[in-house]
Amino acid sequence: MKKAGLIICLLLLMGCKSKTVSRNTEDLKIKKVLETEISSGQQNKAYSLGKRVLETCNTSKFKPFNETEVTKSVMENTTEERLTKTCLRFRQYYGSFIDLKLEGVYKSKNETIYRYHALYTKKVANKELRVFVNEENLISAIKSMDWDEKFDTNVN
Repeated sequence: MKKAGLIICLLLLMGCKSKTVSRNTEDLKIKKVLETEISSGQQNKAYSLGKRVLETCNTSKFKPFNETEVTKSVMENTTEERLTKTCLRFRQYYGSFIDLKLEGVYKSKNETIYRYHALYTKKVANKELRVFVNEENLISAIKSMDWDEKFDTNVN
């Protein structure tokens, strides 16, 4: 009886084909662009909003985003409580935030990615801040990570 069940399971598995998923790889490509190819208004917006988030760690005061600056999901996820928790850890390990240094601008089909090297008072600090701007010129994501000289397109 067990053998019959096993044989049926094997036949069912052999009969199932995996589907081939057709995906346009152009949608996934991220390429580096020159800063001159991007509008200065968008560059200034990405810089000022990224800096505003990290300066919260120095001042303990966060000016909330509005719907003309960021997407709804960024507005909902960037809360004072979350920033306070992150800032406590950052200040302990990295010291006070100084400034952002633009290290590159990248484009995908739907977004422009600004890659900043975040500068802190402690020399051990080696952090990166990525600011994602969508087609509507709204900040669609802000991500902090450890700095790596090589740009990693994996943003998960």
